[in-house]
Amino acid sequence: MPTPFDPQLLLDAVVDYAIYMLDVDGRVISWNAGAERLKQYSLDEIFGQHFSKFYTEEDRAAGVPEIALGTAAETGRFHAEGWRVRKDGSRFWAMVVIDAIRKETGELVGFAKITRDITDQFAARHELSESDGRYRRLVESVVDYAIFQLDPTGHVATWNVGAERIKGYQPAEIIGRHFSAFYTEEDRAAGIPASALETARRRGQYHAEGWRLRKDGSKFWALVVIDRIDDDDGNFVGFAKVTRDMTERYEAQRELKAVQEQLAAAQKMEAIGQLSGGIAHDFNNLLMIVIGNLEMAQTQAGKLGGASLSRSLQNAMRGARRAAALTSRLLAFSRRQALDPKPIDLNKYLSNVAEFLQRTLGENIEIEAAGAAGLWTIEADPTHLESAIVNLAVNARDAMPEGGKLTIEASNVYADDEYARLNPEVTRGQYVAISVSDNGAGMDAEVCNRAFEPFFTTKEPGQGTGLGLSQVYGFVKQSAGHIKIYSEPGEGTTVKIYLPRLFGDVLDDQDADTAPVRSNDGESILLVEDDNDLRSYLSEALGTLGYNVISCGDARSAKAVLASDRRVDLLLTDIVMPGQNGKQLSDDARQLRPDLKVVYMTGYSRNAVVHHGRLDPGVNLIQKPISQAELGRKIRAVLGYPAA
Repeated sequence: MPTPFDPQLLLDAVVDYAIYMLDVDGRVISWNAGAERLKQYSLDEIFGQHFSKFYTEEDRAAGVPEIALGTAAETGRFHAEGWRVRKDGSRFWAMVVIDAIRKETGELVGFAKITRDITDQFAARHELSESDGRYRRLVESVVDYAIFQLDPTGHVATWNVGAERIKGYQPAEIIGRHFSAFYTEEDRAAGIPASALETARRRGQYHAEGWRLRKDGSKFWALVVIDRIDDDDGNFVGFAKVTRDMTERYEAQRELKAVQEQLAAAQKMEAIGQLSGGIAHDFNNLLMIVIGNLEMAQTQAGKLGGASLSRSLQNAMRGARRAAALTSRLLAFSRRQALDPKPIDLNKYLSNVAEFLQRTLGENIEIEAAGAAGLWTIEADPTHLESAIVNLAVNARDAMPEGGKLTIEASNVYADDEYARLNPEVTRGQYVAISVSDNGAGMDAEVCNRAFEPFFTTKEPGQGTGLGLSQVYGFVKQSAGHIKIYSEPGEGTTVKIYLPRLFGDVLDDQDADTAPVRSNDGESILLVEDDNDLRSYLSEALGTLGYNVISCGDARSAKAVLASDRRVDLLLTDIVMPGQNGKQLSDDARQLRPDLKVVYMTGYSRNAVVHHGRLDPGVNLIQKPISQAELGRKIRAVLGYPAA
C-alpha cells in the first residue's frame, strides 16, 4: 500500500525559496526549510508573528505590507521586488509573490507567500544599468563627434549632442529619416550611401572621407566610420556611425600655400614679439641711464647758466624720450606689456589721439573727434587703448584708398537686460562707447562675422597679418568691455568699443606731477640691479633725493643685507636678473621682514609679476625708463606721504 503523500516534505525539500502561509491578518501559520534558511527564523520563533516583520522600517511606515495583502485579496495575486530584512537585521533584495487562498465558496482563508533572494541578480542588473547609463552619458556628452545608430535599412535610430551640433538637426527632425540625407546629391546618385552600408554589413566596418551636408545645406568635410552591430546571438541588428567634421584639416591641406603665408606672417609677428621682449629689458636700462644722466646734467647746466648747453641737453632729452616712446609702442604692438588701467577722461584723451592720428594717417584722411558733455570716466590702459584706436584708424584708412573721413566719437550708453540677453558676454550696466567710423568700402556680413578671428584678413598677401582686430578684441575683453562691428558694402564701417564706466573720484594728473619726491627722514632703500651702470645711476639719483641707498648686484647679496640688522625701509629690485629673479627675492625678503615694502623695476613686463596680461594685485611696478622725478614720486607713494 503506497505511503500517504505529505506536502510538507515537498516544501521542506525546497531550500532556495521561502514558502509559507499567512492567515487573513497576515500572521505566519506555516514555515518551510527554505524560509528558515533565507530569513533565519525557526518555526517556533516566527509562528504567529506578522509578516511585516520581514519588511524594512521605511516600508512598514509607508504601509507596504498592508498594500501587498490588500492587492492579493482583491486581485488574487501580488508580485513585487524590494528590500527585505533577515533576523540579524541584514537586508536582501527579494522577489515576492503573494497568492490569495480561498475556499470553494470564495471565502478568503489566508495567503500563500513565496520569497526568493535575488540580491546577486539585482546587483548584476544594477551594475549593467549603471554601465549602460555611463556609456549613454559618455556618448551623449561628446560634442566633437556625431555618434548615432542606424537600423538595418539605414534609418537614424539614435542621435547624440555632437550629431546635433555638427549636422544641425534636432533629434525629432532626423530620427526615422534615412542617413543618405547627409550625402550630397552627386554621392546619392552614385549610390555611395547604399554601398557604404553594404560594405559595413559584409566586412564589419566602413571607413571614408568626403563632403557631407548639414541641415542648412552647407557642406563640411567628414571623416566617417560605420560599424556593423550584432546582438548577443550574433544576429545583425544595425549600424553604429561616427562622423567627425574635418573641414579645417581638409582646407589646410587644400590651401597649403595660403596657410604657409599665414604661418609666415604669424612667425614674423612672433619674431617681432620675441625680439621686442629680448631687447626691451637691456634697451630700456640703457635709456634709463641716458635719461637719468641727462636730467642730472640739465640740473647742473641750469646752475651754470649755459644756455647753449641747456638747449643741447634738452634736444638730447627729447630724442631719448622719443626712443622710450618707440620702445613702449613696439611692446604694446607685440602685446608684451601688462595692462595698467588708469582713469581716463575721454574728452581730453580723444583730442590728443586725433592729433596723433592726423600725422599718422596722412592729409587725405579728414579726422573728426567728438566727445560729449557729461561723458563718464572710464578705467583702461591708456597705451593699449591708443593702440586699439590706432589699429581701427589704420583699417579705416585702408578702406578709403582715395581718402575720406574718419570720425571718432564717445558717448554714454546703458546696456539693459534685453541687450545683455542678446549679447550674453555683456554684463548689464553703464558703459562709455567709443565709435570709430569711416565712409569707406564697408564689409559684408560674412567678413563682419569673422573680422576678429586671428589671421583673418581681406587684404592682399603681405599687406596685413590679420592680427590687428584680434588684438583690439583681446584688449577690450581684458578691460571687461565689449566690441561690435556695424558695416554694409558701400556704406562704410563703424566699430564700437564699450568700456565700463568708472565709479569713484579721479585724481587730477597735475597732483601727480607736483607730488613730493624727496625722502622724509633719510629712509633706507635696498637697491638690487644687475646692470652696473644703471645701479650706479639709481644710487646717485636716490641719494640726491635724500635716501640712504644700499646697492646690490644680485639677490644673494641683497638677502645677506636683509638678514642683518641694517635698516631697510623699501626694496627696489629689478625683476629680470641672473639667478634668482626679483619676485623670488621679494618672497624671500618678506620671510625675513614681513612688513617690507617692495617696488619692482622692469623694461619687459612678461615676467613673474604679470599674469593674464595684467599686473598681479598689490604689485608696485616701475616700467623702465623712468625719470628721476617719477622715480621719486613712486617711491614716496609706496613709503607714504607727506615728504620733506
